[in-house]
Amino acid sequence: MLVLSRQSDETIIIGDNIRVTIVEVRGDKVRIGIDAPRDVTVHRQEIYDAIRREGAPSTKPV
Repeated sequence: MLVLSRQSDETIIIGDNIRVTIVEVRGDKVRIGIDAPRDVTVHRQEIYDAIRREGAPSTKPV
């Protein structure tokens, strides 16, 4: 795992087309903005886990 330190309004680039920007840091919470192509799904971990548990068609093995 790569661990980076960033401040508000600083951005991390992933690949050529995903940007993660630190929007706000308040206490122990960090707000981030993610700019990614529409064909890239972005979920919080708990939502991703719920989708996998429910066996959504897009996550079932072929």
